[in-house]
Amino acid sequence: MKLVVLGLSITSSWGNGHATTYRGLLREFAARGHEVLFLERDVPWYADNRDLAELPGIDVQLYANLSELKHEYTPTIREADAVIVGSYVQEGIAIGNWVLRNAHGVTAFYDIDTPVTLAHLRRDGCDYLSAELIARYDLYLSFTGGPTLGELQRLWGSPAARPLYCAVDPQAYFPDKHAPLWDLGYLGTYSADRQPALDRLMLRPAERLGENTFIVAGAQYPNDIVWPENVERVEHVPPDRHRRFYNQQRFTLNLTRADMIAAGWSPSVRLFEAAACGTPIISDCWPGIDQFFTPGCEVLLATTGNDVVRILHGMSEPDARAIGEAARQRVLAAHTAAHRAAELESHLQEAGADSAPLPERDSDRRFNSTTRPPRLSLNAALSSSRQPA
Repeated sequence: MKLVVLGLSITSSWGNGHATTYRGLLREFAARGHEVLFLERDVPWYADNRDLAELPGIDVQLYANLSELKHEYTPTIREADAVIVGSYVQEGIAIGNWVLRNAHGVTAFYDIDTPVTLAHLRRDGCDYLSAELIARYDLYLSFTGGPTLGELQRLWGSPAARPLYCAVDPQAYFPDKHAPLWDLGYLGTYSADRQPALDRLMLRPAERLGENTFIVAGAQYPNDIVWPENVERVEHVPPDRHRRFYNQQRFTLNLTRADMIAAGWSPSVRLFEAAACGTPIISDCWPGIDQFFTPGCEVLLATTGNDVVRILHGMSEPDARAIGEAARQRVLAAHTAAHRAAELESHLQEAGADSAPLPERDSDRRFNSTTRPPRLSLNAALSSSRQPA
């Protein structure tokens, strides 16, 4: 299958979780014998923070603007077996219309932010998706499952809404022998609707537990937040250091955005990453979490700061390790990038895409590179971004 993906970013994980998802999913999809082209808009905030060395099997190309995208890649869109447009892509509505006018294969929207997207559509509109586009895409691939899938089909007119949850790469996330540096840690970009939960489940317990150590890692936190003295702050942890970060925590905290709590069935990639490392997870509560992990056996749920204090001071180390290991086994059985790649292939096949792997020598079915001149490739972009100022 020849697949084109237009996504937010695969080259930089700075301030977004999309890159991690795309890297694992598309690498495993390519490993199943398919050809993948990822098109990413070249913007300064990602160009200055690229952290992808290479991505075997994936052709990554950068474009400067919508005009260049249309001029250079219209033939590519036409010859693809499937085209996916992701959430939060700049000018996503215009890109979606362009794809739908030109694609001859299956078209899909991949929403890594489904509850947020639908909340925007209900209120004041969405920058990257319209209600009209939902009904025109052949597939709506959603990070959120449960009742939201029925709503997408019944109320928004999607011909087929299917779950495609986030996942983890077990080659990158696994238990490591590191002495814990922190009793509780949290990894996540700042969001105003998640901050009250961070205050309640991390900062207030930290104030009460002066002898314990805490850490919050993530970008874009306002300067006026008052951090307790025993809470360490890190602006950014690149993906290649996530495993070490999780393994240096006794427990890790999982927090969910308000729209995703309301929708339910919205696991975060951080949840699966921490579980794959065998780090015991303390999570906020939301509908559907028991579909992914069994509360009390594979994940610990907390609604108040007292819950967190009781876990940190009342749970034995053997019990904590047992919960972490149970979560790890659950992830390995159902939530790896390889599982998601197989699900993506199945969804595209259901929608009518040619899902046969491309034979190594079947050059006439591969993207014809002569139809477009080479643009700014991943290697060129990484090289240029590393040049001294």
